[in-house]
Amino acid sequence: MSVEVANLSKYYGEQAAVDDVSFTVEPGEVVGFLGPNGAGKSTTMKILTCYIQQDKGEATVCGLNTRTDSLNVRRKIGYLPEHNPLYKEMYVREFLSLCCKIYGIRNAKKRIEEVIEMTGLGLEQHKKIEMLSRGYRQRVGLSQAILHDPEVLVLDEPTSGLDPNQIVDIRGLIKKLGEKKTVIFSSHIMQEVEAICDRVLIIDRGKLVMDSTIEDLGRDKETQTVSMRIVFKQQLPDNGLEGLPGLIETRKVKEGEWLIKGRQEEGDDFRQTVFEYCTGRGYVILEMNQLTRNMEQVFQELTGKTA
Repeated sequence: MSVEVANLSKYYGEQAAVDDVSFTVEPGEVVGFLGPNGAGKSTTMKILTCYIQQDKGEATVCGLNTRTDSLNVRRKIGYLPEHNPLYKEMYVREFLSLCCKIYGIRNAKKRIEEVIEMTGLGLEQHKKIEMLSRGYRQRVGLSQAILHDPEVLVLDEPTSGLDPNQIVDIRGLIKKLGEKKTVIFSSHIMQEVEAICDRVLIIDRGKLVMDSTIEDLGRDKETQTVSMRIVFKQQLPDNGLEGLPGLIETRKVKEGEWLIKGRQEEGDDFRQTVFEYCTGRGYVILEMNQLTRNMEQVFQELTGKTA
């Protein structure tokens, strides 16, 4: 297990910033960590990276306890915090050289070249950090996070301040890094999480309210319902789907096009039920699409807020 969090809590006075949170992240997983502002995302990330300590519970990274073995945990982690702290008076290469010395990296020059190429800093590498745009400063922060080739990356809003082209580049880099490393990152861009992540965690008011794969995200696990859009070759009578097993409701959009909602039992596939029912009655299906909730809808349902 790359990351394991068990009953983690952190209090600021009487307020629980993180309240009994538990989750695990497997090696090689890319996990999106979502929540409204003030939900506890950054606090959890700071605990994982040993920036602060929890009040209750345990957190381990690569089998190392964040409370009792924090120095070794930091060797395993690359961290890009929400407010990217940089020595702005230093040149980009100078800053990365300093980071190499801190990390004890051998053959620092070669590694700096590799990281500059990976993060697209080539044209800016000889500038002072204070001269860079916010987007390029973010790239410098990401560069220092991956410089020591960590096993786990914790990235808090890694694409903040980047223009659309830069966002695409950094998304691609995170996805590539995720092939070999464990990545936990927060973002307010729902499409970004859907494009990059294998799994998503949603936290609200300090509590974990969802832990789901992207594939399962749009499914209503409580009611096990499935919504579908079906286009038939012929016109169906108004009661043409009444005998469909598991059917909850139907709505005819126009002649030949229907929206239906059905109940799906565990181990069954409602799409197959629909197909077998229709073919058995001679209905010819031209299109059949399952309708799922997107990330933004799920986020709003669970937190009552937009991203």
